[in-house]
Amino acid sequence: MNDIVILHAGATSSAPALVLRPWCMEDVAALVDVFRDPALRHWTSSLVENEGDAMRWVRGQERGWAAQDRFGFAVLEVRPDSPHGQLVGHAVLKEVASGKPSAEVGYWTAAHARGRGVAPRALEALTGWAFDVLGADALEHLELLHQVDNAASCRVAHKSRYGLDTVLSAAPPSFPREGHLHIRRRDA
Repeated sequence: MNDIVILHAGATSSAPALVLRPWCMEDVAALVDVFRDPALRHWTSSLVENEGDAMRWVRGQERGWAAQDRFGFAVLEVRPDSPHGQLVGHAVLKEVASGKPSAEVGYWTAAHARGRGVAPRALEALTGWAFDVLGADALEHLELLHQVDNAASCRVAHKSRYGLDTVLSAAPPSFPREGHLHIRRRDA
């Protein structure tokens, strides 16, 4: 995977098309702005408070691509008045290893874009890419984890055909409450 990966999710009747592409330093200012949202900060383990934090976060995403074990995508809405797109979210495929039958997906949506189907459409594009590109390397299923009280993430999982597999025990500090493990199999 030496080429830059660009994924697409089509427009809907109520929302513009999405482009998913690797994070880059040009995203730093938008990332800081998006992380001002208290709800996003509540549900993510990342802490982005300023430009330095955002630069470190983007560099971490770049390292994942270089190591080919974590593939983080900036999710952008494509509009005629914004040729480069507006940052509306993040989608990630992580814990990828050659020959490993599973990997994990994750996502978040910017406050200004919630309720427009960003996360399910981005997750569907990411899932298709993961199975198409990595599936030949023994990938059988993808896992989606969220805290049990995160109803929005549970809705995204169901919309994206990730079935509830089990309830997980809390594992503080990174997972302070019980969680849901959703799974989508390659043949789903």
